Amino acid sequence: MKAHDGMYIDGAWRPADGRDTIDVVNPVDEQVIGKVPAGSALDVDTAVRAARAALPGWAATPPAERAARLAALRDVLVARKDEIAETVTAELGSPLKFSQAVHAGAPIAVAGSYAELAATHAFEEKVGNSVVHHEPVGVVGAITPWNYPLHQIVAKAAPALAAGCTMVLKPAEDTPLVAQLFAEAVHEAGIPAGVFNLVTGLGPVAGQALVEHPGVDLVSFTGSTAVGRRIGATAGAAVKRVALELGGKSANVILPSADLAKAVNVGVANVMSNSGQTCSAWTRMLVHRDQYDEAVSLAAEAAAKYGDRIGPVVNAEQRERVRGYIGKGVAEGARLVAGGPEAPREQGYFVSPTVFADVTEEMTIAQEEIFGPVLSILRYEDEDDALRIANGTVYGLAGAVWAGDEADAVAFARRMDTGQVDINGGRFNPLAPFGGYKQSGVGRELGAHGLTEYLQTKSLQF
Repeated sequence: MKAHDGMYIDGAWRPADGRDTIDVVNPVDEQVIGKVPAGSALDVDTAVRAARAALPGWAATPPAERAARLAALRDVLVARKDEIAETVTAELGSPLKFSQAVHAGAPIAVAGSYAELAATHAFEEKVGNSVVHHEPVGVVGAITPWNYPLHQIVAKAAPALAAGCTMVLKPAEDTPLVAQLFAEAVHEAGIPAGVFNLVTGLGPVAGQALVEHPGVDLVSFTGSTAVGRRIGATAGAAVKRVALELGGKSANVILPSADLAKAVNVGVANVMSNSGQTCSAWTRMLVHRDQYDEAVSLAAEAAAKYGDRIGPVVNAEQRERVRGYIGKGVAEGARLVAGGPEAPREQGYFVSPTVFADVTEEMTIAQEEIFGPVLSILRYEDEDDALRIANGTVYGLAGAVWAGDEADAVAFARRMDTGQVDINGGRFNPLAPFGGYKQSGVGRELGAHGLTEYLQTKSLQF
């Protein structure tokens, strides 16, 4: 795979401060497919200075012109869709069809949505005897994860650029090649020098330097709740704004009136998608006691069909983490009905699609985010019990409700402590806000709500 040996700073690929590099490994065969620079605090400082220098000009650029540049960026992503998919497949291990549909398709949709929003959003409004002006927050430091590497980049870069912010991106070290491809697309789209900057590197070095840099006005981070806490504390000490999209342990609540077979099959597919590496995955399936045994049988049968249809997890550490959770589930008394901790292949970071029955709410696998293809099935007595179980974690990112009557599902969903709920298998909407309650994060991404995260408000009184 193509890899740049420098950083994209101030509109050009520039040599890194040091000589240290990061190996990019294909999770399928464990072979090194590229090397990228391991950025230093000096690289971050250079990038932030470039972003600050570019800020006045980009902030003053009319929204219609910013919209045109974002539309051009979307068009470049469309033209390079196959290359994007192949790159993500190589460095994440995602099956190519999934990479084409999701890893390449979703960022294109999001980029297009912000091209439209930049042109139509009301950046100024009249309120009584005041004019309320919405202006860019400033320089954004964005830190993105490896599980949806391009989608998470675009979900931050597109609204930040639409708002008139400039930015520095530190992508995940496991999937930096698609981030470099995005920087090429930014350049090709004619976005001015310094508006978008890319520094590859390790979280404790480049990521920390970005969070701590006094020239960064807002930190947007997607990743684990543990790291999000540290970022929030560091930013709070500097009175710096944060947007945090963190972990999840989402409940898939199947009410007795639902189409059980459909709800179970879609629920299993949701958990196995992207090899379980989705923060919003419905990893807890809640089923009424009278339907429990049938649901378990359906889920085991569905999971068995996945086998080689899902890719590996991202790296050896993640594989061992997931297998450790499977072992803990067995040790705590959950019943394996599909999969298990044994490696399904000798080579590659693969984990068997796994389903646990007889899971109780206090078990580790029902409380902690596993981030792998592992489903826990819990039984409930009645709707109040289901709601208590669904809301009984520290997380609140997403969820699902199934019912024969849509109104019943909506009524239940309104009582869930979570940021997004799919009703009877609702489809992804790039304009709907995404983000969490409780320890699942602060702020929202996507759509108009995502744009406002990158704006600050000034009122003029007359």
